[in-house]
Amino acid sequence: MKIKGKKRVVGVICVVVVLLLMVIPFSISAVLYETTFGRYETEEPYIRDISEFDGLEVEQVSFQSKEGNQLAGYLYTHQGSQSYEGIIVLAHGLGGGGQNSYMNVAHYFTSNGFLVFAYDATGNDNSEGKSVRGIPQGVEDLEQAIAYVKTDARLKEYPICLFGHSWGGYSVANVLNFCPEIKAVVSCSGFNRSSDLIEAQGREMVGSVIDILLPYVRLYEKIKFGEYADTTAIEGFEHSDAAVYVVHSQDDTTVSPEYGYELYEQKYANDLRFQFCLFENSGHSFVYYSDKAREYVARFNEAFSEYFETHELTVETRVEYIRENMDKQQAFELNEELFADFLEFYRSSIAS
Repeated sequence: MKIKGKKRVVGVICVVVVLLLMVIPFSISAVLYETTFGRYETEEPYIRDISEFDGLEVEQVSFQSKEGNQLAGYLYTHQGSQSYEGIIVLAHGLGGGGQNSYMNVAHYFTSNGFLVFAYDATGNDNSEGKSVRGIPQGVEDLEQAIAYVKTDARLKEYPICLFGHSWGGYSVANVLNFCPEIKAVVSCSGFNRSSDLIEAQGREMVGSVIDILLPYVRLYEKIKFGEYADTTAIEGFEHSDAAVYVVHSQDDTTVSPEYGYELYEQKYANDLRFQFCLFENSGHSFVYYSDKAREYVARFNEAFSEYFETHELTVETRVEYIRENMDKQQAFELNEELFADFLEFYRSSIAS
């Protein structure tokens, strides 16, 4: 009897140890996940206005997320234009607020024959939500934006194309799992699956420890987002006939090319549906901006650092300095040659 009692105690201890080994890292992963994703607003000195762009017009609308939050949508048109070749749904990146900082992209496409439907994802700028909730939320919200376009009486007849950067680059590829009818996708600085961004950033911060936590992060995402946590961009490409244009930069330290671009190129380099553009030193946030824009920003940052060597740096003084000294037209000048390629890509995809 004593032996059986001892075995029972040992068994209980083993179960407790196993549970602790599972529960503790899962709990840590869940807490880290929730604290990582907050609510994001476009910083005041960087806010753009349509008055900065000749002929750009916007109508604000709203649609619901799957969680019931009201999301702000923006239908961009060009003054005087009577007809358009198609509509481009624009998915923004993570951490800088919503679609506002992509207004120059909307201006370019509307000036060249396309409608643009942009939106603030959950937890960004004018949309509801205490936080962005997590990476798969980008796919959920994009799917809802596409559903709005497909059911709006004015928009539903237009062929739909997608444009996304970073988080948006991930979203426009992964949403093909749910919206295979999309004609064409431009994915800039994107990544293949939701946990890739967490792995990339986590490896920068904690090194190989991220390898221990990552399975628990994926489990937590699965519990929270269901099927949206399981998808990959490659699965989306396989699920759709959409043409795909992938843009990245070799020196991107936010999302390394190995998490997206290199995977796609290895699999689809000889597939005529795909186009690839890999820059050497365009970074992450400025991957589709001109060389002049990057040079201007480098000079601006240098002048900023020099100024605050002799002046007090506060939130207020920082905002004031940027507002008074930054030329946004120079800082955010698009790579016209690249965008001309995008236009030709969209047009040929719609025509085929």
